[in-house]
Amino acid sequence: MSSTATPVHVLILAGGAGTRFWPASRAARPKQLLPLVGGEPLITATARRVLPLCAGEGSAGWERIWIATGQHLVAPTRVALPEVPERRLLVEPAPRNTAPCIGWAAATIARDDPEAVVVVLPSDHHIADVPRFLEVLQAAVASAQGGAITTIGIRPTHPETGFGYIEAEEAAGAGSAAPRRVLRFVEKPNRERAAEFVASGRFLWNAGMFIFRAGDMRAAIRAHLPALAEGLDEIDRAAALGAAAEAEAVLQVFPRLPAVSIDHAVMEHVAGLAVVPGDFGWSDLGSWQSAWELAEKDERGNSAPAGSVLVDAQGNHVVDLRARAEIDRRVIALVGVEGLVVVETDDALLIVPRDRAQDVKHVVDALKAQGRGRHT
Repeated sequence: MSSTATPVHVLILAGGAGTRFWPASRAARPKQLLPLVGGEPLITATARRVLPLCAGEGSAGWERIWIATGQHLVAPTRVALPEVPERRLLVEPAPRNTAPCIGWAAATIARDDPEAVVVVLPSDHHIADVPRFLEVLQAAVASAQGGAITTIGIRPTHPETGFGYIEAEEAAGAGSAAPRRVLRFVEKPNRERAAEFVASGRFLWNAGMFIFRAGDMRAAIRAHLPALAEGLDEIDRAAALGAAAEAEAVLQVFPRLPAVSIDHAVMEHVAGLAVVPGDFGWSDLGSWQSAWELAEKDERGNSAPAGSVLVDAQGNHVVDLRARAEIDRRVIALVGVEGLVVVETDDALLIVPRDRAQDVKHVVDALKAQGRGRHT
């Protein structure tokens, strides 16, 4: 799909826990491995939708897909994405936030081709309009090829307080995907400020998508986070000695790299940072509420397994994730209730009002406090 010979690599960040989707999401099966929208895991959908961007002459593109994840998630990630070569899994020995894993990926790719463009994407988001998404990514890739570290900003549809914002130099005209200069990043605002941001037309949601030439990211890290650059240099020197030396260096060096996000450590300080506005049906799938919004529903707004009995019920989201759910059909009945989330797994049952879906993470905290970690 790319119109230039510059190779495009995609790094998918897949180390999160997703505690807001308990009991479906667990430490060993986080949000990105769940089929929350459609029939395949979110990480599988993320990789498949960007394959046209990575494909080259005689190549399907899988060798240019990279996955950054933790050791405990390697096996289920391989099941979700068997097409990704094992050497493209960047297995973090310890969680250190996004700056180290993005820097590590950029350094690894830059050894072969410092001009390669790297597209960094979260693994657990939903995109409704894939063709439009790819158009926006193409614009961002072109911007990065010109030397500008680039991000994608989502045109806000309402004054959301759960996202960070990006202020762009010019108002994002409807339908325009031209890169604009970033003026500043803004932390999650209160509702009044969020409403002001949306009304101004200058602000975009920060979706955590970044596009850059590998060599440009290395230079930015060296300028703004020298402690990380030194650690990556150490890994580079070991890599020159062979795969075994590189693996040992990663084990020794990675856990002591600065634990900081790429936004705070680098992006907020880069001169000439660009943003491409995007409007392609994006959702960060932040809670069961988001899953209900994207699910197919009946005429009363209920999303429930086939065969459920719903009497005087509306706006409910029912999910049966038991291992034998497809074989052992259980009758689920709701009577006279509204706006509930009901999620059943083999060892847990969640019932929560939809408007409190963000609070599900507190169940995980409570279980840990009770010493019941096996349920988290």
